[in-house]
Amino acid sequence: MTALHDMTAGELLANYKAKKLSPVEAVDAVIAHIEKWEPRLKALYAPDFEGARKAAKASEQRWQAGKPQGSLDGVPITIKENIATKGVPVPLGTAATDLVPATDDAPAAARVREAGAVILAKTTMPDYGMLSSGRSSFHPLTRNPWNLAWNPGGSSAGAGAAAAAGYGPLHLGTDIGGSVRLPACWNGIFTLKPSLGRVPVDPPYFGRAIGPMTRTVADSALLMVELSRPDARDHMSLPPAAIDWNAGPLEPKGLKIGLHLDAGSGLPVDAEVKAAVEAAARMFADAGAKVEPVAPFLSPDMLHLQDLFWRVRSWVDFSALSHAKQASVLPFIADWCRGGADVSGATVIKGVANYMAIRAATTRATQPFDYVLSPVSPVPTYRAEWETPTNDVHRPLEHISFTMPYNMSEQPAASINCGYTKEGKPIGLQIAGHRFDDLGVMRLSRWFEQARGPQKAWPQPR
Repeated sequence: MTALHDMTAGELLANYKAKKLSPVEAVDAVIAHIEKWEPRLKALYAPDFEGARKAAKASEQRWQAGKPQGSLDGVPITIKENIATKGVPVPLGTAATDLVPATDDAPAAARVREAGAVILAKTTMPDYGMLSSGRSSFHPLTRNPWNLAWNPGGSSAGAGAAAAAGYGPLHLGTDIGGSVRLPACWNGIFTLKPSLGRVPVDPPYFGRAIGPMTRTVADSALLMVELSRPDARDHMSLPPAAIDWNAGPLEPKGLKIGLHLDAGSGLPVDAEVKAAVEAAARMFADAGAKVEPVAPFLSPDMLHLQDLFWRVRSWVDFSALSHAKQASVLPFIADWCRGGADVSGATVIKGVANYMAIRAATTRATQPFDYVLSPVSPVPTYRAEWETPTNDVHRPLEHISFTMPYNMSEQPAASINCGYTKEGKPIGLQIAGHRFDDLGVMRLSRWFEQARGPQKAWPQPR
C-alpha cells in the first residue's frame, strides 16, 4: 500500500469519499514524515501543524457528513512564503524585511483555503526571490532531498524540495524567470508556469506567475481548477475561462513540435541533459509528431539587458533600506543590486524595450510549432551552498535562457522529469505552448508522463 504521505491528492480524495481514510490520518502521517526530514532539509517557514490538525478534524467531520467544503477538502498543501496567508509575515526570503503579519490571504491562498485544502506551512525562498537557489539571509539553507549536498533550485526552493520529499501532494510556487520550473527540474517533479494572468497574483508584475508544484500532472490539474478562479485584485488577470483542467492526455500524432537545444545565450547545454531531452523528443516523434529544430533566439545582449533591468528594479528597493538593513541582505544579492545603482535612464529604457524584444523573439520563434520542447536548465543541479550554477554575481542569469523568455512572452511552459544524470540528478523537460494554451501544455505533459513510465523511487529521510 502507498504510504499516506506519498499518496496523490486524487488518491486521498478518493479514499476520503469512500470513507477508507480520514483527513486527520493523512495530515498526521504527512506531519510525521516532515518531522523526519525537516531537521536536514529545511524546506519550511512558519509551520502550523496545530492549525493543520484542527483544519483536518473539521474536514473529517464534513466528509463523514457527506458534505465536503470544496474540491480539495482535507488535502495537505504548502504555500511559498511570498504568497500571503492571513496572519503570517511575508519576509520575502530576506532578513531585511520587517515581520508584519499579512492582513489577508493572497488570491491563490484564498482559493485553496476556500476549496478546503489543509495548509501545513509556508515554504522557503531566497532573498527577494532573485536566486535559483535555497540560499537566504532569513531562512536556513534549503537542500535537495535527492542528495543533501545538492541545490533544490529556486526561487521556489522549499516548495520543490517539499514536493520531492513527500511533504504532502500539493505545493504552490511563483515564477518570474524560471522559479517554479527550475526547482521542478532539479527535484524531479512537475510544474506549470501558466500564461500570465491565468492565475491571479497580488501584486501582479511583468512575467510573474503562480504555479502548482506536484509529483503528478493530475495533481497540478486539480490545483489549477481552483487557482484559475478570478480575483479582482489582479488587474492583469485573464477573463474567466471554461477550461477542463482534468482532460485526458493529448496524443502527439499530427502535432508539429519544435526541439530547442541551443538558447543562443547562457551556459552551454550539458551532454547528459541534451541526451535526455533528445530521447524525450524521439518519444514524441515515434508517437507520430513531426519534430523540427528551433533556431536560437535569445542573444547574449538580450540576456545582459534583462539582468540589468532586474538589477535596477531591485536597486530601487534595496537603496531605500537603511544601512543596517542593507547589511542584512544576502551579500550576493546586495552586490547584484548595486550593479543597478549607476545605470542611466536611457539604458533603463533600453531594458524596457528589450523586454518587448524578448517577447517578440520568443513568439516569432515558437509560432510555427504547436508546442516546443527544450531543457528547463542547461545544467543539472549544483552545490547546495552556491547561489547560482556559475556562483558568479557578474553572470547570474546564465542558466535561465530556456525559461525566462516564456515569462516575457506570457506563454505557458511546464517542467516534467525526463531522466537522471549518472550521479542521479533529475533532468527536466520543458514543454511550452502558445499563449493561453495552458490546457494543451498540461494534456501533452500528461501524455509524456504516461509514455515516460515510472520515475525512480522518491528520496527517503536519512
